[in-house]
Amino acid sequence: MRILSEVDQRIRKLNEMDARTDGEYVLYWMRWNRRATGNHALAFASDLANRLELPLLVFENLDCEDRYANDRRHTFILDGVAETASAIRKLGAGYQFHLAHRKGEEPRDWRHVLAGAAAVVTDDFPESVDGKLPKFEVQAFAVDASCVVPMSCIETRCYAAYSIRPKIQKLLAEYLRPAPVVKLRKRFAGAAEKLPDVALVQCEIDHTVPPSTTFHGGRKHAELHLERFLENRLRRYTSDKNNPSAHATSDLSPYLHFGFISALEVALAVGRHAKEHKLMADAFLEELIVRRELAFNFSRYSKKVDSLDELPEWARATLDKHRKDAREHEYTVKQFESAETYDDLWNATQKELLLRGKIHGYYRMYWGKKIIEWSPTPEEALATMIHLHDRYALDGQDPNTYGNILWCFGLHDRPWNERPIFGMVRWMSRGGMDRKTKVGDYLKEIEYLERTGKELIA
Repeated sequence: MRILSEVDQRIRKLNEMDARTDGEYVLYWMRWNRRATGNHALAFASDLANRLELPLLVFENLDCEDRYANDRRHTFILDGVAETASAIRKLGAGYQFHLAHRKGEEPRDWRHVLAGAAAVVTDDFPESVDGKLPKFEVQAFAVDASCVVPMSCIETRCYAAYSIRPKIQKLLAEYLRPAPVVKLRKRFAGAAEKLPDVALVQCEIDHTVPPSTTFHGGRKHAELHLERFLENRLRRYTSDKNNPSAHATSDLSPYLHFGFISALEVALAVGRHAKEHKLMADAFLEELIVRRELAFNFSRYSKKVDSLDELPEWARATLDKHRKDAREHEYTVKQFESAETYDDLWNATQKELLLRGKIHGYYRMYWGKKIIEWSPTPEEALATMIHLHDRYALDGQDPNTYGNILWCFGLHDRPWNERPIFGMVRWMSRGGMDRKTKVGDYLKEIEYLERTGKELIA
């Protein structure tokens, strides 16, 4: 019996070519989902290999092409390579990894690897974030292993959580089940290739952004964060999620972005734990599934995820109406990047980004709203936010990131009372943050992290 078929909603056929009859293996090009379990793309590739009576080869590469490629992101990815290689080989598949040293460097033996493939499977991801996949001269498929409910199930763009929520809820029972486990019938016979032993200083990337003080990549660390969330944080999530010093959030966004764990795995684990311990998990699952997949839906159907043109008409109109309003404070990109504003809370959020590579979700809203308030134009504010996130955030360059950034400008929101600069776009004040959260505790924590490089909380 086939585990997954070409007609499944997760599967997108990239061409009409047949599998090569002289192919030596099925090739899984692992680009976004860096894991050996809970991976529909790997499961489909394995099942396809069994149907073709061939072994499976997994290929992963890390290049220098992105303008924001840096030590932080490279280190986080490389942290998980040996673990992934071991897990893939235990399944009976081959694994090859290529680390590029220079921009424009083609992965070693990539043409040879492609030439030996009977068929290619890769990870599906919104093209507005990922860019278009190359044209393969062999049968090729893209598999959505990022969303709980596959992106293709929602056939039009949704403009708010209330419009996508019923669509997801209608389909959730069908898709809220573990990814299939496929046992390969033919083991890959090639010799295990040595993993890269290259100092990052040899790579043509930005060496001024150091690794995160807090987050380490790989499946093991993703599972540790999930376990900590279940045991210590889930029961407090609803009441404390907006208060950074309470440490009630999962901190899984970097691991979701780089594919060391899937949203489906997290949702299933949270559901089981909540049922066993009689906890309410609805608020967390709303963020993990509905809100996150609203961002994927936006990225799938938008022309540009980094443009104010994608905002609803009311938001574009109100921001344009107020674009010439006087700003009490204005800062340059360099001042923002260096955390040199008059607001100690905003500076702390930026320092958290610089050091940890992630800003607490609720405080990131404040971070973004103030950049709008202190920038000469909405366009410059958007460019600043994207630059800072793309450069420093381990959960940057992600559909969820772009959705959250544009939310600051009115995406997936509604009109509010009109005020200077923002018009009818939602505003956030420092006074509100002081009333609703423990700002002092957060400032103390970030100051300690900046001074010592260590966390106050384990």
